[in-house]
Amino acid sequence: MNDQIHPRAPEAATHAVPGPPPARGPMAGYLDHARVGPLSRRAAEALAAATDLATRADPADLDRLFALSDAARTSAARLLDAHPHEIALSPSTSNGLFTVAAGLQGPGTVLVPRGEFPANVYPWLRFAGRGGPDVRLVDPDGQRHITPDLLRRNLTPDVTALTVSAVDSLTGHVAPLAALKEILGPDRLLIVDAIQGLGAVPLEADAADVLVSGGQKWLRAGWGAALLLIRDRCAERVAPGLGGWAGVAEPFAARHPAPPLPGAAAHLATNPDFPAAAAIGAAVDELLAEGGPAATGARIRATLAELLDRARQAGAEILLDGLGHRERAGIGTFRLPGHDPVTVHRTLEAAGVITTRRDEWIRLSPHVSTPAVAVDLFADALHALTGRTRTVTDTTPRTDTTPGTHTTPRPHTLTQEPTCPTS
Repeated sequence: MNDQIHPRAPEAATHAVPGPPPARGPMAGYLDHARVGPLSRRAAEALAAATDLATRADPADLDRLFALSDAARTSAARLLDAHPHEIALSPSTSNGLFTVAAGLQGPGTVLVPRGEFPANVYPWLRFAGRGGPDVRLVDPDGQRHITPDLLRRNLTPDVTALTVSAVDSLTGHVAPLAALKEILGPDRLLIVDAIQGLGAVPLEADAADVLVSGGQKWLRAGWGAALLLIRDRCAERVAPGLGGWAGVAEPFAARHPAPPLPGAAAHLATNPDFPAAAAIGAAVDELLAEGGPAATGARIRATLAELLDRARQAGAEILLDGLGHRERAGIGTFRLPGHDPVTVHRTLEAAGVITTRRDEWIRLSPHVSTPAVAVDLFADALHALTGRTRTVTDTTPRTDTTPGTHTTPRPHTLTQEPTCPTS
């Protein structure tokens, strides 16, 4: 994907110019990829190379820079089993969801699970009453955020779409997208916020009519670019509500609005962030080169299973502990009965184990870059809290694809998700 990036050799200098220190990478106990995934080495290199291209005025360099968005869309199409023209680059997951909400016209009703992350709630609320469909919040069926039976019970004739997270950000529950789409049928849209699943585990992405995912979590690509997939089968039902000059065939036409571009590009308000496009494209390429979501998901799930096992040994209660193997993504959440959750969270961070706290729950989210020692750091911290003897585990390091992973705790700040805009 990043063959377009060809940095020039640096010009000779009489004096060495001090550069930034080498990238240190996340701490060994970093278990918070569901909040922020530190950039992978390949994504960081692609971002730096594209930024270097952006410093130049040479037309050839700018052409290579501008080509990065097309290359990223081509890579994403391979990942999502789509055509490149069905994918556009949006600035963020939230922006992509607002783009879709702006394109849906009433009458009708969009079903939204009540426990959805707010990024997948506000777009539909904001456009309801402004020409968009009504919104109906659906109470969960137990602790799973969406189930086929729950959808069936709420599928009234006025429903035109269901919007749902591919993976619940608190429980880690994987939505059964194929089953949901089968119930919805061809005439109702399945809209998917995939940010907590894409890059972590296999998703039934082919079932999604519309899919949006930023790159700053499991793809480890940083901010500035998100994948917006609008499949051909539903393109006529999603108007270019936020499409601007970059989304039309003739932006300088004598009369406006000009005809929209074909495919998802019709929804572009302006040009994408090209360095961010390079990073997310490199991240997708890296994911595919490492065996794709199936291989990555197996490693992430194995590490998470070890962490949850250590939590159980410490007497923890696991949220949705009965989930099947394919029902849980890279997120596991626990609490320690009888222990103040703030104290638990602080103790973990003091031990170099970085997690997110939501009220009484502590969320764990490892990645393929998480070394085996993270499990021991976690178990030792829980032992310090509970006094229970931990089980010694294999400390063979796992493959590390992030720059310079650490084993020594360093200064940090506490993370409480409700006050964190990136959670």
